[in-house]
Amino acid sequence: MAEHLGLHTVGDLLHHYPRRYAERGELTRLAELPLDEHVTVVARVADARVHTFNAGRGKRLEVTITDGSGRLQLVFFGRGVHKPQHDLLPGTRAMFAGKVSVFNRKLQLAHPAYELLAEESDAREAAGTWASSLLPIYPATAKLESWKIAKAVDAVLPSANEALDPLPDALREGRGLLPLPEALLKIHRPRSRADEEAARDRLKWDEAFVLQTALARRRHADAQLPAVPRRPAPDGLLTAFDARLPFTLTEGQQKVSREIFDDLATDHPMHRLLQGEVGSGKTMVALRAMLAVVDAGGQAAMLAPTEVLAQQHHRSITEMMGDLASGGTLGAAEHATGVVLLTGSMGAAARRKVLLDLVTGEAGIVIGTHALIEDVVKFHDLGLVVVDEQHRFGVEQRDALRSKGAQPPHLLVMTATPIPRTVAMTVFGDLETSVLDQLPAGRSPIATHVVPAQDKPHFLARAWERVREEVAGGHQAYVVCPRIGDEEEAAGAKAAKKGAKAGKGASSRTRAAQDADGAAFGTGFGADDEAGADAAGDKRPPLAVLDVARGLAEGPLAGLRVGILHGRMAPDGPDGKDAVMRRFAAGELDVLVATTVIEVGVNVPNATAMVIMDADRFGVSQLHQLRGRVGRGSAPGLCLLVTDMPEASPARARLGAVAATLDGFELSRVDLEQRREGDVLGQAQSGVRSSLRMLAVIEDEQIIAEAREEATAVVAADPALEAHPALRTALDALLDEERESYLEKG
Repeated sequence: MAEHLGLHTVGDLLHHYPRRYAERGELTRLAELPLDEHVTVVARVADARVHTFNAGRGKRLEVTITDGSGRLQLVFFGRGVHKPQHDLLPGTRAMFAGKVSVFNRKLQLAHPAYELLAEESDAREAAGTWASSLLPIYPATAKLESWKIAKAVDAVLPSANEALDPLPDALREGRGLLPLPEALLKIHRPRSRADEEAARDRLKWDEAFVLQTALARRRHADAQLPAVPRRPAPDGLLTAFDARLPFTLTEGQQKVSREIFDDLATDHPMHRLLQGEVGSGKTMVALRAMLAVVDAGGQAAMLAPTEVLAQQHHRSITEMMGDLASGGTLGAAEHATGVVLLTGSMGAAARRKVLLDLVTGEAGIVIGTHALIEDVVKFHDLGLVVVDEQHRFGVEQRDALRSKGAQPPHLLVMTATPIPRTVAMTVFGDLETSVLDQLPAGRSPIATHVVPAQDKPHFLARAWERVREEVAGGHQAYVVCPRIGDEEEAAGAKAAKKGAKAGKGASSRTRAAQDADGAAFGTGFGADDEAGADAAGDKRPPLAVLDVARGLAEGPLAGLRVGILHGRMAPDGPDGKDAVMRRFAAGELDVLVATTVIEVGVNVPNATAMVIMDADRFGVSQLHQLRGRVGRGSAPGLCLLVTDMPEASPARARLGAVAATLDGFELSRVDLEQRREGDVLGQAQSGVRSSLRMLAVIEDEQIIAEAREEATAVVAADPALEAHPALRTALDALLDEERESYLEKG
């Protein structure tokens, strides 16, 4: 259990709740099974047939199970045929567990584990492992089926009576919630749906309240920290900058700027999350905040996740500021400051100059990558840290930059990944939140379509025609792939050898793609040798930039200027990332084939089309981010999501959702509903499992909001929680060392 599910203690097991319940008389829905996931289903055997092959030497048992909503095939091979052939007779009811795969375009479970279920009458007579009529189905793995977990839970369930209750009595009684031992008993062995509901309500409150208490203590501690108030000079740099703006700020930008300036004027550090749609003008808001801090005698640092983005920010900020960015040079404008760039690939002399400008205070604003975090970087007076695309940074990186101020600097975190309000309250509960949801005037709409390459190859051929049409109209296009290509070949050599035996090696697939002529590429690139893939039991490798660029240049986009951009390229030099990006921005390339390095911050208004290959391999918010790279000028944008996934698959439903709306907040809800548990205390960064098992951050908005209020009140009255020892114990369990340091570093 420790190895496969991360369950180490009795408490862990008691908090490993059933995913759902199957009623003894009811059958589950086979029609909605997710591909590639480990599932447990309750169904009845419809028929079972043994097929022989290899002149009778080989045997294959095919069992069809049904639940009224759909049918599912089970297959057993070789020696594994004998027991199921005897057990799984038509009419038998059982629980089946296995990984859902596709064979001949039909869903199947290969060699599933199963547990026969007694019929209703027998079950009543039997002593009955489960007294309830509800069968708990636990989150399980291939090595540990749901029914084995259920038996383990039975063994430890009596010790639920010793569980410490973290909720203060007054809160629990005031809200009519069950005591914790009773809730644990009812969630694992409910006698009715009402039992389950009551247990759920109670356990959701536990998770919400303990988490919000942790965040409330963090906010309370932050409010005690000292910081230098930063108020802009009345007629300084910010005023001079605003006077030159060729446009009026949107209402949203003005409102968010006021919130930030109010925070900067206080004597404890600002901790604010600024979230806004792609292109909503976050950089402008962040720049005005940085100028306000420079006005007040401090320095501002902006941390960007990639060199491409850091260079882009540096370019756009110096362009927006004009001669106000020329501080320290002859003939600089009044109030001007130095704006410098610091990245890992800079030459030694340029780097020394930047470090000197920072330590003397000559440079008021620095934009950089994680190179800013190195020990050699010292500031004269760091007043504000702006973190762009916060999800790209580890906590340690942000913390290291914040520690460079004599006193804690103010912190502004920006993200273009829209976050629903409840997630902001949960994941970023120690940050105040500002939202920019207005797009500046002049942004164009983006049409998005799903291109089912496997089902309708002619749609893919038409996609490449559309790219040619955009280029013929004087525009440019992106083609995005999930993988780079050649550099993975060495690592994949072993896999290729294995695959070659099965007649389907990774490298042979790649060569076939490279050798494909234009017509074949235009319709079938990325289509599986389906039988081979299914027999091998895996998907083909994700499409790679180098292969796709080659195939396009020789095939459907022959004659166009096709460039390549990916994260393994050198930043500088004639063929470096920055050079390629500049050539694309200058219109010297028609099509840029890239990985997701273009996901954030890349701004080429003339790029109107984007084709995303293997779109099902990207997350919803990532697709939305990528799509935001087109339609940035006056011409409308087009985004084509290419996939081989079958129409009924969850992946296609996800792509359909992206195609149906341009509202990032709506998509972030879809994303969360599909992924369920978020990485709530930064587990994605610290490797700890999600602490939310029961709480669904979208559905339980009200509980989270109320828990936040209750937790804030408890912490305000008793910051050390001396009167709440059980709550302290629950916090210690939630905040192991890794999570504690995660919160500490904010």
